[in-house]
Amino acid sequence: VQLVESGGGLVQAGGSLSLSCVASTTTGSPYVMAWFRQPPGKEREFVGAVSRGGFSQKYSPSVKGRFTITRDDSKSVLHLQMNSLKPDGSGVYYCAGSDSSMVTTALQGYDSWGQGTQVTVSS
Repeated sequence: VQLVESGGGLVQAGGSLSLSCVASTTTGSPYVMAWFRQPPGKEREFVGAVSRGGFSQKYSPSVKGRFTITRDDSKSVLHLQMNSLKPDGSGVYYCAGSDSSMVTTALQGYDSWGQGTQVTVSS
């Protein structure tokens, strides 16, 4: 599965930004799709994930209530709507996919990764 993110950019603190991830696959999008981010100089961290059909979702406590993940399985697209962005939300945002039956927050649980898109939140 090839994953390609888009939508990154520069936004002021308090603003909103929307990211998208398109999965190129002949067998349907991964059962679980997720967003991770890697702040400058830090490790990659879980943002949120959703199972196919949206039946199961998980969010990092740091973004819950501000970020929303949705997916359109008919188009193999994953979205991340980010509201009330904070400067610590800056980093490279990665889309990830897994055919596991469970939504996991662990990096090791995902075997497909996009190349990432940069998000910069200015204070």
